[in-house]
Amino acid sequence: MVKNPMGTAAAHARLVVGMAAAVRATAGRAIGRPSEGPASPVRGDKRFADPAYAENPLYFLLEQQYLLAAQLVTELLDAAGLEAAQDVKSRFAAKFIVDALAPTNLLPGNPAAMRAAFDTGGKSVLRGARNMLGDIRHNGGWPSQVDASGFEVGVNMAATPGSVVYRSDLIEVIQYEPQVAKVHAVPLLFCPPWINKYYIMDLAPGKSLIEWAVQHGHTCFAISYRNPDASMRDLGFEDYLRQGPLDAVRVVREITGAPEVNVLSVCLGGTLTAIALAHNAGTGDRSIKSATFLNTLTDFSSPGALGTFTDEATIAGLEKQMAKKGYLDSDKMAHTFDALRANDLVFGYVVNNWLLGKKPPAFDLLVWNKDSTRMPAKMHSEYLRSCYLNNEFSGGEFEIDGQKLDPGKVDVDTYVLSAVDDHIVPWVAGYKTTQLFGGHNRYVLSTSGHIAGIVNPPGPKAKHWTNDALPSDPQEWKDGATLHESTWWDDWTTWIAGQGGPKVPAPRRLGSKAHPPIEAAPGSYVRTRA
Repeated sequence: MVKNPMGTAAAHARLVVGMAAAVRATAGRAIGRPSEGPASPVRGDKRFADPAYAENPLYFLLEQQYLLAAQLVTELLDAAGLEAAQDVKSRFAAKFIVDALAPTNLLPGNPAAMRAAFDTGGKSVLRGARNMLGDIRHNGGWPSQVDASGFEVGVNMAATPGSVVYRSDLIEVIQYEPQVAKVHAVPLLFCPPWINKYYIMDLAPGKSLIEWAVQHGHTCFAISYRNPDASMRDLGFEDYLRQGPLDAVRVVREITGAPEVNVLSVCLGGTLTAIALAHNAGTGDRSIKSATFLNTLTDFSSPGALGTFTDEATIAGLEKQMAKKGYLDSDKMAHTFDALRANDLVFGYVVNNWLLGKKPPAFDLLVWNKDSTRMPAKMHSEYLRSCYLNNEFSGGEFEIDGQKLDPGKVDVDTYVLSAVDDHIVPWVAGYKTTQLFGGHNRYVLSTSGHIAGIVNPPGPKAKHWTNDALPSDPQEWKDGATLHESTWWDDWTTWIAGQGGPKVPAPRRLGSKAHPPIEAAPGSYVRTRA
């Protein structure tokens, strides 16, 4: 502020002018004259959608005062002229605080909550108080996001029939029962992120990408990672590479007899697969025929909002925390992701649960989101430093066995999907993967966000963009893309069929002599809670 006193003074002057205009507009509304206020909520902000903020002069003034104060904070940060990294962190912190101070988060400032209290004779307030006390006692003071009581893995989530055919200290490999008479000769392996449970790819019947692939004639396998504990503190990034996707590919080849495997990976699972591809390219290993990347970063030069939490000081602080237990608690990462969309994932539930006294929704996506995992200390530290802090892979500096990996040597075909509203992997950052590898790359952009963009079964809301050209500028790609009124699953089905090879009779039994079925899917590792 001291660096730019004129900018600071101008911001405060605009606040004074705005407040005066808000008072005049309020006075006009009080006498029945429709007067526009000086501030309006940004597009998509539903906090002030209640009609009372337009019809009641006092609520109108409260809304205007809050919006003008929020505008002042933004203008003061603009005037501060901070360095880029400090500016991003300051804006994130300021936005979280401003969002927390919204009048909608307090009973008197929320007309819907006040009506509910009046209509229920105060019972909604009592229910809300009980919800809040329960969250303080059992959820670390964060509002609950979901009612998970009606969901169970293996019953109505992660329910595609199959068997665990391999188990190591790190992974289980699940093979799924065929549902058609003939299947493609090349098997398909699903690789999840290690920071989430695998069943985002097998969410529920009718919402399962694995089920969809099985029904479209693919012999499907999936990795299910063990939920880390203190005994895994010294497992590193290379351990996850070798004992994760590379080991799973070996098992799939041994069971099926196929020389090559198609791989589909999600988020960080895709980052690990990309490194595996570059490693294979350097050693001449052709065991992976094609790779599908869903909402994946391989070039971390523009990591989006998560870059706020991956500077040297923050990573060093996390390393100290992880050194005590040997892992990072699951709720640490979960709350980080929640804070990225605080109005939707934090304060929206403050209103619903604590002010309105309602139960959180029963929603399968949120159940999966809550079922998070820990992260082993060494692995998480190496991942954050190699990828987010130093962006080693895209620069050709990532090393395996002392050899630097060259992503440009990867010549397998790739299918790269991003989601236009993804707040974790911005689509323009996900697009960079198309410029990194040397094979034939196809890029598709889905609607929705990080998770809903993946769980995207056929329906009226499902849409996607395609463009066969791959210019270096992602916006140029989108400007020339065609919007399709259907799910990207359809487009991918055609693409992966082309990678799957000829049709052969479906396997009559799961596993093999060397890898017999161990137990029914979804296995044991997925059931371990953090």
